[in-house]
Amino acid sequence: MATKSEGRRIAGCGLGAALVALVAGCSATAPDSRVAAVARMAPEGWSASREARAGVDNGWLRRFGDPQLAKLVDEAMADNPDLGVAAERVRRSQAVARLAGAEMKPQLQGQFTGRAQKQNLVGFPFPGGQSFVSESYGTSLDINWELDVWGRVRAAQGAAVADAQAGAMELEAARTSLAAQLAKAWFALGEANEQIELAREAVETRGLVATAFEERFERAIDDQGGTASQVRLAQTDLESSRATLALWEGERQRALRQIELLAGRYPEGKGWTSAGLPSPPPAPPAGLPSELLLRRPDLLAAERRLAAAGRRADSARRARFPRFSLTGSRGTSSDSLDEVLDSRFGVWSLGGGLVQPIFSGGRLLGEQRVAESDERIALRELQRDVLRAFGEVEQALVAEVYFAKRVEALSETARLASAAAEAAVQDFTDGVVDALTLLQAQDRKIQTGLSLASLRRARLDNRVNLHLALGGDFKLRGE
Repeated sequence: MATKSEGRRIAGCGLGAALVALVAGCSATAPDSRVAAVARMAPEGWSASREARAGVDNGWLRRFGDPQLAKLVDEAMADNPDLGVAAERVRRSQAVARLAGAEMKPQLQGQFTGRAQKQNLVGFPFPGGQSFVSESYGTSLDINWELDVWGRVRAAQGAAVADAQAGAMELEAARTSLAAQLAKAWFALGEANEQIELAREAVETRGLVATAFEERFERAIDDQGGTASQVRLAQTDLESSRATLALWEGERQRALRQIELLAGRYPEGKGWTSAGLPSPPPAPPAGLPSELLLRRPDLLAAERRLAAAGRRADSARRARFPRFSLTGSRGTSSDSLDEVLDSRFGVWSLGGGLVQPIFSGGRLLGEQRVAESDERIALRELQRDVLRAFGEVEQALVAEVYFAKRVEALSETARLASAAAEAAVQDFTDGVVDALTLLQAQDRKIQTGLSLASLRRARLDNRVNLHLALGGDFKLRGE
């Protein structure tokens, strides 16, 4: 289970130097972790696995052993537009957090005033009327400071800091998600390349069979299988293989363009056309369920949103308390402009105030209830996300076990089908089997090969899903 001390570590986990500087420069600090609210949901171990307590799998993408994929991800981290948007949102949330702290600090402003006034006096005791011109000049430094006695403003700023931390965690989640999307697109390209090779082999093989049947039919050697139906079946299989080849060539182009878009390139559909599917790496360490609460960035973001909602609820409750403020001013006042900086004409004032809300039409109480409801919603969302995360790990662990069994069985099937196809050719030549048996043996070999490639790709995709579900970290080279 996540301990209280472990939980507190997540308040600043992975936020980077910029956010650390932000929090250090503010009088309000980030809210404490609220992982304890969901820690009891974590079981002692994964039911679908016997994995040991191995911890976080860092640099998981490189476990697939493909330098081109790692290079692509490096490029995407720098150039992907969606990731750039997410990074800019983090910077914006940091600016909002700084802005939220401005209300806590004394507000100081300087001002200069000048006024000239003419006044006309008519009647007794001014026979004939008189006029006077008066001038007034002044400078001052004015200060206004609300004393945050109850912590209302600090609570509001703490919520803004937690929002900024949640944004930083969401950026980390976006980085890992982008790496996973690129990996899956890369595997889709690898499968397409392998399927194209298999389809070309099928076209060649079925072309030879169709040609042989056509020659037999032309010679009308019926006793050796040279019938019109056999020719049509062989031609049908040949055209089917050509259609499959065209299908996978289209899939390759689609995968190429998806890779380019994710990497921030123009989708030209060029390059990387020869890579196949890699072998699956060793299974990643699963660790403990409670570790997800401390390392999965999406869960860390949800926890920070709960912390922010709690601080907003605190601020709303404290808004009903009295507010204390201090005001002061120091400057000069004179009727002559050249004396406006003379300290002998100095003036000053100092005052204090207290404001107690008495009747607001239910606004303050309503805002408090809304904030408390938002906090309960954030808690339920965190609980939902945690349960979903546990489910993702369990499902990926189970799928990994059965993918391994299916790949092993289908690989043996492919080996046997290939041997059967070779034997069928020899048997047909020797007249032991008929043409239909030959066609079926060839078709089974081809279809088994295509299915095996698809299954290997699905297993690699599941491995990526498992890394993501476990919170396996991805780091760029040099980090």
